[in-house]
Amino acid sequence: MKSLTFYWNSLRGRKPEKERLLRANDRPFNLSFHYARNAIKTSKYNVLTFLPLNLLVQFTRLANAYFLLLLILQLIPEISSLPWFTTAVPLVIVLSITGVKDANDDINRHRSDRQVNNRTTEVLVDGKLTKERWKNVQVGDIVKLQNNDFVPADILLLSSSEPLNLVYVETADLDGETNLKVKQALTVTGELGNNIAEYSTFAGEVRCEPPNNRLDKFKGTLTVSGQTHGLDNDKVLLRGCTLRNTDWCFGLVIFAGPDTKLMQNSGKSKFKRTRMDRMMNILVLCICGFLVTICAILSICNFIWETNEASGFILPDTSAELSSFFIFWSYVIVLKTVVPISLYVSVEIIRLGNSFFIDWDRKMYYPKNDTPAQARTTTLNEELGQIKYIFSDKTGTLTQNIMTFNKCSINGKGYGELYDFSGQRVERTDRMERVDFSWNQLADPKFIFHDHSLVETVRDGNPEVQAFFRLLALCHTVMPEEKKEGELNYQAQSPMRALW
Repeated sequence: MKSLTFYWNSLRGRKPEKERLLRANDRPFNLSFHYARNAIKTSKYNVLTFLPLNLLVQFTRLANAYFLLLLILQLIPEISSLPWFTTAVPLVIVLSITGVKDANDDINRHRSDRQVNNRTTEVLVDGKLTKERWKNVQVGDIVKLQNNDFVPADILLLSSSEPLNLVYVETADLDGETNLKVKQALTVTGELGNNIAEYSTFAGEVRCEPPNNRLDKFKGTLTVSGQTHGLDNDKVLLRGCTLRNTDWCFGLVIFAGPDTKLMQNSGKSKFKRTRMDRMMNILVLCICGFLVTICAILSICNFIWETNEASGFILPDTSAELSSFFIFWSYVIVLKTVVPISLYVSVEIIRLGNSFFIDWDRKMYYPKNDTPAQARTTTLNEELGQIKYIFSDKTGTLTQNIMTFNKCSINGKGYGELYDFSGQRVERTDRMERVDFSWNQLADPKFIFHDHSLVETVRDGNPEVQAFFRLLALCHTVMPEEKKEGELNYQAQSPMRALW
């Protein structure tokens, strides 16, 4: 049986991909394959689908479905002695309040999508770099990224400002890792450098795997001037990454929008249900079972009474069996308040109020990045804090990827003092004066050290101390670069891995 994706692609004029073929600087050729544009959508509704889809979701709650059934029963005169609006009005109010909350959440999703789609990046168009919105970026376009820019799509790295065409990217939005990862361009494309004229005539052809959700794998080839070069995951920058410690880089868009690995992993927006929702459904089901039992007992009693005493007393010209059947549903309507329709409304109002408290919580404010807490949805608030186990490694998770030189032991002798991050002294020593490194032009002004004896030992030429610092200077993955005289810039994947 063919999947829904096959029919959806057919309706959009897209054939199921077995492999992707694209050419740089050739939009007409790439458009012939009807590849997805770079616009994304994470919202659940639009103006036309909101009412039917939201009602469908709300009636998955047993209480709402129960009162809808009662409303239908009250339209039957032989069963109901109460007017239909006694059930319709509360039900409409409940559905309206929940609908307004869901609409507000989805409006925020639309705003977020609009903000992301309207970000700008530099795209090579007609031999010139122009500012384009992300949603207008297409497969086969060549884009230029600057330091700290977000990667707009899955791109093939062509060249960078760093030696050996390396770039450093942060993948926290993809895998949660804050340490930087290294990517490297092919030598044949790295020779293009920062020459816009060379990129304008670049006619590389990429043949690679179809869109998939594998973040750590990529297979493809790049054909340039009749020569074919292999591509792997180290040559690709994924959407969701951030360029770090790199002045600029050029890339060729391979996957855009919903075809990117980030969006392939996010999947379709689902209507999530919390444990409280499932528990309330179970409670309502139990209450309905209790109500059915009571109504069944009362209808059986009515059948016995009408059979022995007064046949047709309640419904004239009606048999005792049919009368008991109608009486059963009449009791269901009369005892409808056993099922609390206001239960869900109360929970939704509590969730909405709780979301405001989350936004106002000063203790959840991160002053370094000026980032307050933000409740992006009000449907999952009660799931917060429901943690039983925490699994953590011993590196960046516990240290925030921050390493400072506080103490060392050389040939059995200890040097230095230990201070915590708040600046409080942990161990008492006699020498509290900060060591002055102003004589060294390349010294980091942020470095704080208090033990003068270590500096004196270095100046005395102690061979063990000299060997110790020689190892620190060489056995790491840090790349120092003096871009300005007297100022060193250090680049590495992570401070935690700089000494491996």
